[in-house]
Amino acid sequence: MSDILTINQVSKSYETKLALDNVSLNVKKGDVFGLLGPNGAGKTTLIRMINQIFKPDKGEILFNGEKLNANHIKDVGYLPEERGLYKKMKVGEQILYLAQLKGMDAKMARKNTDYWLKKFSISDWYNKKVQELSKGMQQKVQFITTVMHSPQLLIFDEPFSGFDPLNADMLKNEILELREKGATIIFSTHNMESVEQICDKIALINSSHLVLEGNVKDIKQQFKKSEYEITIFGKYDDKLLIDGVDLVDITNDNEICTIKVKIQKGKNAELLSNILKYTDIISYKEILPTMNEIFIQTIKNTK
Repeated sequence: MSDILTINQVSKSYETKLALDNVSLNVKKGDVFGLLGPNGAGKTTLIRMINQIFKPDKGEILFNGEKLNANHIKDVGYLPEERGLYKKMKVGEQILYLAQLKGMDAKMARKNTDYWLKKFSISDWYNKKVQELSKGMQQKVQFITTVMHSPQLLIFDEPFSGFDPLNADMLKNEILELREKGATIIFSTHNMESVEQICDKIALINSSHLVLEGNVKDIKQQFKKSEYEITIFGKYDDKLLIDGVDLVDITNDNEICTIKVKIQKGKNAELLSNILKYTDIISYKEILPTMNEIFIQTIKNTK
């Protein structure tokens, strides 16, 4: 799949502060791409440059192989972390207005507005003012204004903020459905569980530098520590282990014992064979690090 977005050696400074330093990355069409980093790392600056709010001091941004320009504004939908609806404007009028700003004709804008309000079961809100809605309900409206014009690239900055678990799950499924229909997603969040659930690739920025990039599954493999969790019947005994295996943790639950071990390469089969001499194995699985653990480790190592 070709790249929809190419960031080539981009740098940006604000007076004496360096926000981005020679950052390069690619976003492939159809991916959900996680843009990660601690507060102040440079993520928001990059997002604003993709939205053409700022221009890079150095480097370039390409959209579908073409230098980013004003014609691409209609091809991008942006849901900012700091929401920006007009509080005194009616819901329906606002959605129609913002859709037409993105280039939709009035007839199609009305059709899409009706579709999304019905899809979210909020058609009754059409004539309500935004200020009459709860924060979560306002965010549903903001989400609709972001996706209404069916942009090629969608940028969601902390899209689940303020949502209860049920509505957050609903929104996650909507994002994945948009991907299935051909949209490319840039997803910026501090919620690493969401990253594991929906992202294909990630880029981690820290202190203006790109410090980690790649496929989520590959990165988890890269950071694994050869640790395994084995659940057995009965209690733990030292005779269960062999040379080349270090005990990390033990958890006993009635007649079930779960042991966490670190195994040297090539010792897995020998260990399992030895355990089976003494008891039955209920489960055996490799422990992969979470994206939260990887995030914390990488940030600490790149300070």
